[in-house]
Amino acid sequence: MDSLPAFLASLPDHLFGLTLLFCRISAAVMLVPGWGETESPRMLRAGLAVAFTLLLYPTLAAQMPAQAGIAKDIGMIAAELAVGGLLGWLARLVALALPLAGQFISIQLGLSSVLQPDPELGAQSALLGQMFSRALPALVLATGLYRLPLAALAGSYDVLPAGSFYSAGDALALAVRSLGDFWALAVRLSAPFLFAGLLWSGALGLISRLVPKVQIFAISAPGQILGGLTLFAMLASAMLRVWGDSVGTVWAALPGH
Repeated sequence: MDSLPAFLASLPDHLFGLTLLFCRISAAVMLVPGWGETESPRMLRAGLAVAFTLLLYPTLAAQMPAQAGIAKDIGMIAAELAVGGLLGWLARLVALALPLAGQFISIQLGLSSVLQPDPELGAQSALLGQMFSRALPALVLATGLYRLPLAALAGSYDVLPAGSFYSAGDALALAVRSLGDFWALAVRLSAPFLFAGLLWSGALGLISRLVPKVQIFAISAPGQILGGLTLFAMLASAMLRVWGDSVGTVWAALPGH
């Protein structure tokens, strides 16, 4: 009973610490693949954010700052939202290399369509891009990759204390590096199809020059689709394995690991 007054006096600081932690985690949960898909119910994402907050708070309570006035408190909350959003965006960006590679492949196969919008990549999406976009959260959850962003969030307080944000130079460096990883992985996954499409286009151009009267499109379209789908069936498992390994490597290097 002697400690009850001290406990009651510390409640505002604990509530403020929970608020700060919830802001960083909720901002990340809304963006990290597997947790924050646009198709997922909002209540599910909110529940995950609350669950992760309650899970991590006992180990991070000592690192949470006390209240420091309304203006500073609002600034710390804004900083936590920004840090969580940045970490979630960094995690999501490299994962989106898979549906982007699907876009490239689908265009090479002649399966692209503007009539089938993708909620992640926009209206001008392609068939395989949509398929990979739907498969992305399942892959993240089935392979256990979802644990890496959570570990990065927990460790981010060792790198960036609560209520503080990266300098502009550090944030820009992280964004540039992630964009480079994103495009490099997308091109790497789709490279066999890009090369095959280049050879196919060159062969069709040569045929059209040699035999100008041949309806080259009508002849080439079935072969392009059939050959592309055959190549895709041969390489799909290897593509997913390369994507999983690459995403795991990038996520393991997120700030906080």
